[in-house]
Amino acid sequence: MENLKVQVFGDRKSLGLEAAQLVGNKIKKLLNNKDEINIIFAAAPSQNEFLEEFVKDDTIPWESINAFHMDEYLGLPDGALQTFGHFLTSRLFDKRPFKSVNLLNGAAQDFNEECVRYAKLLLKFPADIVCLGIGENTHIAFNDPGQADFNDRELVKVVQLDTACRQQQVNDKCFRQISDVPEFAITLTIPALTSAQFISCVVPGRLKATAVCHTLRQPVSAAYPSTILREKHGAVLLLDKDGFSAYNS
Repeated sequence: MENLKVQVFGDRKSLGLEAAQLVGNKIKKLLNNKDEINIIFAAAPSQNEFLEEFVKDDTIPWESINAFHMDEYLGLPDGALQTFGHFLTSRLFDKRPFKSVNLLNGAAQDFNEECVRYAKLLLKFPADIVCLGIGENTHIAFNDPGQADFNDRELVKVVQLDTACRQQQVNDKCFRQISDVPEFAITLTIPALTSAQFISCVVPGRLKATAVCHTLRQPVSAAYPSTILREKHGAVLLLDKDGFSAYNS
């Protein structure tokens, strides 16, 4: 798989536990040589088991971590339960004493200014670790096929979500119907994510099996954004048996 390491586990729980241990060990190793590190987190139900185990780790120096997240819907009311900021705050950021928590504001008055503001933060605090997933359409963050750019000059941008991406939010039970899902979002771009030294990509479940198969088998191209992980030294793809099922069929 070129540079990408692939690990397969029996179920979501064991996958989440292994991912949490892997990221925790990487944090402690990096902090042997740095005073603080910067981590970008994905917000999605696919990350639930990882986050549940990760937050339990009392050996992690949480106060030395600057936390970021990778995408946010536009147009939802500030504080809406469906925002990714709320997702991560309730499951992670409120549970541990991070040095800083830096959220994208999907309710900003000027979305372009918000992109510039967050890009400046990413330049000031370059990512050491990225904890992400893969969408059903192979997107990473909200870099959908047709919009993803492996050489994007921007670090943060506004995107229009494709139908498959919006349908996934319904499949994940985040929204009742596709018409409830916002059409636009702010996302970190592919270069912003792949610039990190270490990438942990957690992808459980049968609904992601086809996307995993494309990730591992299709030519590396923006038609399948997650294929870029195969060129990233320091990336690990962690799957359960359901997520790996299409690759073996």
